[in-house]
Amino acid sequence: QAQLVESGGGLVQAGDSLRLSCAASGFADFTKGWFRQAPGKAREFVAAISWSAGRTNYAESVKGRFTISRDYAKNTVYLQMNSLKLEDTAVYYCAARRGSGVLTLVSDYNNWGQGTQVTVSS
Repeated sequence: QAQLVESGGGLVQAGDSLRLSCAASGFADFTKGWFRQAPGKAREFVAAISWSAGRTNYAESVKGRFTISRDYAKNTVYLQMNSLKLEDTAVYYCAARRGSGVLTLVSDYNNWGQGTQVTVSS
């Protein structure tokens, strides 16, 4: 069964770094994305990467701090998060969509992982 499994979340202090992983079973050549959802807020786009070409797209709020990458052989996508801020606290979800467009809407993705909690404290 095709699935996306996130890992790497945790509790860190502001300014720290964290790397999230999303191991995919199936979804070969699918564009992969990261989204996040803070309590009481809508799920929002963070970053996306096209599988073959490696084109990336980032939300303005994370540009220069977060980096999305993929390991082709492991079928895994990563989100390196540096200079974490309190407002980065959220459940982070991995998502996959057929096609190469690094799109940003929740509705553009129809495959989701279970999420991993990231908490940034002061």
